[in-house]
Amino acid sequence: MTGWTKRDWRNKPRIQMPDYPDATALETVEGKLSNYPPLVFAGEARRLKEALGQAGRGEAFVLQGGDCAEAFDQFSADAIRDTFKVMLQMAMVLTFGAKVPVVKIGRMAGQFAKPRSAPTETVEGVELPSYRGDIINELDFTPEARIPDPAKMLQAYTQAAATLNLLRAFSTGGYADVNEVHRWTLGFTESDEAERFRDMANRISDTLDFIRAAGVNSERQHALRQVDFYTSHEALLLEYEEALTRVDSTTGQWLAGSGHMIWIGDRTRQPDGAHVEFARGVQNPIGLKCGPSMTPDDLRTLMAKLNPGNEMGRLTLISRFGAGKVGEHLPRLIDTVRKEGANVVWVCDPMHGNTIKSNTGYKTRPFDAVLSEVQEFFATHRDEGTIPGGVHFEMTGLDVTECVGGLKEVSYEDLKDRYHTACDPRLNASQSLELAFLVAEQLTNLHRERLAKAG
Repeated sequence: MTGWTKRDWRNKPRIQMPDYPDATALETVEGKLSNYPPLVFAGEARRLKEALGQAGRGEAFVLQGGDCAEAFDQFSADAIRDTFKVMLQMAMVLTFGAKVPVVKIGRMAGQFAKPRSAPTETVEGVELPSYRGDIINELDFTPEARIPDPAKMLQAYTQAAATLNLLRAFSTGGYADVNEVHRWTLGFTESDEAERFRDMANRISDTLDFIRAAGVNSERQHALRQVDFYTSHEALLLEYEEALTRVDSTTGQWLAGSGHMIWIGDRTRQPDGAHVEFARGVQNPIGLKCGPSMTPDDLRTLMAKLNPGNEMGRLTLISRFGAGKVGEHLPRLIDTVRKEGANVVWVCDPMHGNTIKSNTGYKTRPFDAVLSEVQEFFATHRDEGTIPGGVHFEMTGLDVTECVGGLKEVSYEDLKDRYHTACDPRLNASQSLELAFLVAEQLTNLHRERLAKAG
C-alpha cells in the first residue's frame, strides 16, 4: 500500500495492549524478531485469499478452528496432532455435505494474546493486572507473573515456528490421507449416541469405495493424501506483528509474516484505532469480528479501509451475536454490505456470544446454544439470499470438559474434571465432530436448494 509503513499504527489510539515497563528490553526483543525469518510466506497468503474468495462465491466453505489461546505449558506434538486430526475429520464431513472444497484454517501458531473485558481482576480482595495470554504475561495470580515481559514474544515465535513445521509435515506427509481420516470418523459414528450420523458416514464410505474402484487411490493422487492447511490468529499484540512484517519481494507489498490470516477483534475494531491501521496495510486476508455493537456506519468505514480495492477473499466478516440474536443484528449488516456492493466472506463465530458462567463457577458454553447460532446464521442468509461462507470454532482435539452438552454429554458437574483452558471454554473432539455433522446437514439442505433453483 502506497505511503503506508508497518510503524504507522504507533500514531493511532491503542487499546487491549500492554504497557511494557522496560522499554529497552522491548526494543531489544523487537530488534531480534525483525531479523528472524517470517513464519509464513506471501504466496501462501495469496493462495488462502483465493480460496476465501471461492467461499465468498459459494464455491468453497471455511472451517476455522483451534484454541482460544495457545499456552506455553500445554504445548506438545500430540496436542497439535489431535487438533489437526479433528479438523480433518470435520472438513471431510463438511465437504460431503456442502459438495464443495473446505478451506481449513487453524487458530494455531500465533493465537497467544487475548483481549480482556477489564484491565484488572480481583481475587479475595487482591487486585492485579489481567492475564492477557502467554505472549504477554503469566496466568499465576502474583504481581510478578502479571508484569508484561517482552521476552515472551521470542518464546511465542519459537513455539509458532515449531507448530507450523509440524502442521506442514502432517499436511503433506501422508497423515492427511482421506481414507485414514474417514476411518477415524467411522469410529465416532459406531457409538450408540452417534447413530443418527451413521447414514452420512456410510454414504461417505460408499463414495470412497467408488473412487477406489474407479482406479483413483491415494497412492496415485496427491490430492487424496495432502491438504492445504493455513494458520490464523487475532493480531492483538502489534509490536510482535510489526516485527514480523516484511516486504514481499515479488509484489513489493507488505506481508504480516506471523500467520496466513489475521483478524481484528470486536473490542479493537475502532476505525481510527491502531489495529485497523496495521491491518489495512498488509496483503494478508483479514478477518473482522462483528458483534451486536457493530453499526452500519462503522462497517462501511471499516470495509473501505480494510478492502479499498473491494477484492473478494480479502475481507471476512465473522459474526458473533449469540443464540437468539442473529436475526436481530445480521440482516442490517447484510443490508449494509449489499448497498455498498462490497465483496465479503460471511463466517459465523457461534462461540463468543454464548459464554455463560455456571453455578459451579466455571465459564462454559452450551453446545445447544452454539448449534442454535449456526442454524440462525444459515437461516438468515437463506432469507436474505446471501452466502453463508463458513464457521469459526474454539475447539481442541483433547478430551476436555469445558463446554456442556453434546452426544457424550458434559454436565455442569463434569466441568471440573478436565477444565484446562486458561481463557475461554473449547469444544472437545467429540463435540467438534458432532457439530460438523450437524453443520453438514445444513449444507446438504443448502446444496439441494441451489440445485432446485438451477433446475
